[in-house]
Amino acid sequence: MAYPDDLLVAGEEVVVHEHPHGKVLLGPVLWFLGTVGVLTYLAALVRAETWAPWAWLGLGVLGLVLVVWLTVVPVARWRSTHFVVTTRRVLVREGVLSRQGIDIPMSRINSVRFRHSMLERLLGCGTLIIESASDEPLEFDDVPDVERVHALLHHEAADDT
Repeated sequence: MAYPDDLLVAGEEVVVHEHPHGKVLLGPVLWFLGTVGVLTYLAALVRAETWAPWAWLGLGVLGLVLVVWLTVVPVARWRSTHFVVTTRRVLVREGVLSRQGIDIPMSRINSVRFRHSMLERLLGCGTLIIESASDEPLEFDDVPDVERVHALLHHEAADDT
């Protein structure tokens, strides 16, 4: 999904637009499979009981609540989180119902670093650290292909000076 052009200023172009790495979706997928598995097992256990329809209704409601809370909400949060590098700034936007964001002009960036563990190297993600002129370093976790993003951001920041 391209970043909305109406949020960009005249002459500004998107260089990188990423969501957090897909590894953050592993937990929601496991919760979904576990919830469906356990609730299906419990539904099969009560099938011979006279009150089985009520139990199934309760299990269905419980399942719906758990799937929304442990799967749908984290996936929506992942989908609505944007890390964008443009020719003029770095933008981060987060939130589903209420949004928050930060913009860092390229001219204010002093240094760009990254780090990733062995597992993150295998998965192709890491943490991007941006130090700006007056603020504490900002860390952005789970950035896909962090080395490429680091190089592009460093290049854009160097071109801006």
